[in-house]
Amino acid sequence: MKNTALTDIHIELGAKMVPFAGYNMPVQYEGVNIEHETVREHLGVFDVSHMGEFLISGPNALALIQKVSSNDASKLTIGKAQYSCLPNENGGIVDDLIIYQMKEEQYLLVVNASNIEKDWNWISKYNDTIGAEMRNISDDYSLLAIQGPKAVEAMQTITPIDLSAIKFYNFEVGEFAGIEHVIISATGYTGSGGFEIYCKNTDVEQVWNKVLEAGKNHGIKPIGLAARDTLRLEMGYCLYGNDIDDTTSPLEAGLGWITKFSKDFVNSEALKRQKETGVTKKLVGFEMIERGIPRHDYEILNTNEEVIGKVTSGTMAPSLNKGIGMGYVTTENAEVGTTIYLQIRKKKVEAKVVKLPFYKK
Repeated sequence: MKNTALTDIHIELGAKMVPFAGYNMPVQYEGVNIEHETVREHLGVFDVSHMGEFLISGPNALALIQKVSSNDASKLTIGKAQYSCLPNENGGIVDDLIIYQMKEEQYLLVVNASNIEKDWNWISKYNDTIGAEMRNISDDYSLLAIQGPKAVEAMQTITPIDLSAIKFYNFEVGEFAGIEHVIISATGYTGSGGFEIYCKNTDVEQVWNKVLEAGKNHGIKPIGLAARDTLRLEMGYCLYGNDIDDTTSPLEAGLGWITKFSKDFVNSEALKRQKETGVTKKLVGFEMIERGIPRHDYEILNTNEEVIGKVTSGTMAPSLNKGIGMGYVTTENAEVGTTIYLQIRKKKVEAKVVKLPFYKK
């Protein structure tokens, strides 16, 4: 089991620690509902240093990224980031990721913790013929997510960079919390605004302490992975291993917007055919009409009580005070407004398909 550079601090703060993707991670501090509301209303800081980081550089860096990713990385410029996925050869997804253009011929790929080794091997396989320079820097870098509506105001006190000028999915590299060469990225997994901060492991304790100090008058709290999950689910953001995996295609998952057929990439021909013929199942969001909390793998039924799919993610949404979830259903049952039922133990509980996101600011 690996620790992040901040594990001892989380334990000192009274966090409940759990194993997650091979790391000892804080799942909650005060409690998921309080932490969730803190991010929606004020400001929270997450240690998500378990995420993986790869540096891809050299004259063939873009060619490699274009080959393995579904989005069009040629549209990136220095200081911009892009959400993308790595399609596999059988119509599924190896991982979803964020790609940052750092320099003219250098890109940073940020991947899910549980997939670091798998992604590295997958990209390396294609790089054998392309010849970009690849470095896995996952064990040297930490990542803090500072999320919530008060992020700009609070964090502006610890950086000379104008945070309000960094647009969504853009980033700056500079001084933050007294440390040089920090990546300040206007990205996140919560839907409440804020930044993701990449720095060296040796610097992260100073950054963490200064962030908490700067946010003190803005109601900042440390936030665990449980609230990270409820926050992302209220936004309808996919979680790898739940809502997308090796068997789900980007088109089935509603990720057609990051699947660009203007270029050739792994399995692009098959995905193009799938786009033309149409998918047989789709990832949808649904909310409970009757009381009940949807859970991963619950069966989804139609009005004739036939099984039409499965729940991939579900929770009681703290901001909405109702059960919400996502799951794959047959295409004819994917229309917004469709009545569906969840098999919860021996009961059929009514729900309906809704437009994502569930949470609207």
